[in-house]
Amino acid sequence: MSHETSAAQTGGPAEKKSRKDRKERKDEEGWFERGVALRAGFYIFGTHLFAGFIWLLFYLGEHAHK
Repeated sequence: MSHETSAAQTGGPAEKKSRKDRKERKDEEGWFERGVALRAGFYIFGTHLFAGFIWLLFYLGEHAHK
């Protein structure tokens, strides 16, 4: 057996590094998912706000005194 194989089997440095890498990737994925959710929420809210403003303009234009 080589040094790398025995270290991986006994929970040596290679396995600890692998666990750390997986945890860091999971944390990065969590941040990415939060960013996507935040961005989607902002776009949805902003779109509805813009649509409400356009609706208000049509409403005020319809009831304007001519």
